[in-house]
Amino acid sequence: MVWERLRVFAAVAEHGSVGAAAAALHITGPAVTQQIRKLERETHTRLVEPDGRGIRLTAAGHVLAGSATRIATTVAEAERDLATIHGQIVGPLRIGAVASALRAVLPDVLRTLTTDHPRLIPTVRDGEVVDLLPALRARHLDAVLLESWSYRPARIPPGVRVTTLVTEPVLLAVPAGHPVAERTVAELGEMAGETWASCPDGTEAYEGLVQLLRAHNIEPDVRYLATDFTSQLHLVAAGLAVAAIPAIATDPPPDGVRFLPCEPALGRTLAVATREQDDLPSLRALVEALRARARISSPGQR
Repeated sequence: MVWERLRVFAAVAEHGSVGAAAAALHITGPAVTQQIRKLERETHTRLVEPDGRGIRLTAAGHVLAGSATRIATTVAEAERDLATIHGQIVGPLRIGAVASALRAVLPDVLRTLTTDHPRLIPTVRDGEVVDLLPALRARHLDAVLLESWSYRPARIPPGVRVTTLVTEPVLLAVPAGHPVAERTVAELGEMAGETWASCPDGTEAYEGLVQLLRAHNIEPDVRYLATDFTSQLHLVAAGLAVAAIPAIATDPPPDGVRFLPCEPALGRTLAVATREQDDLPSLRALVEALRARARISSPGQR
């Protein structure tokens, strides 16, 4: 079996389709298909089969995919180790991020990094802190862009280093016609009986909001759960709910929504987590670029 074909097959297994694998590897779809067919001839085994308009792995394909993925991880680590020796910013860089930071911070950072370092190959996976940090410890990710709320600090496991990017206020978003919309500050103690939109149960945002309100003897009525803050704001604009929105997610503000500082104040910290033993040039470049971008993106930072 030729390594190049295993590398391509590992990408197909990871991304789930020929087209997605081709995009990740920066090659054509026919080239991916050709490599899979050659690998099937070399192994005398059918590795993929038709699935509607796409393909899926056969039982044998799943077995080989596990080995191919482990080999690809080992090769990537070897490339990064060699790059460290020479101080080069090259090779794969696997990033996990919470959705709001991915949208507001990462695109410009990735554009800058790939422009300055064309041999760097970043990939991004969105998710929640509770899932991303275990993936970082298991070496499935190289860095995680996470959030930590003042009433729900993120639980950082052993062996993980955290670099703070920015701490920003969390604002109360209310419909334009809401009784508190024209105030300068929203007293959270007056928000009993409100319907809330928030991130899904178990996330840092949800738990931070719930714990804050319960500290003021308010049992929140959270009826609308959406990972993306923009979706929450559309619910607010429709007059269906109020929401707690980090400053970085308030630009541009949708029509029909008013933002107010909370009393007592609620804050959120964005940070980047890496493994303590990792000191790669690519990670250092990522952290530096994230810190610069976070300062620009969060006008309410403190």
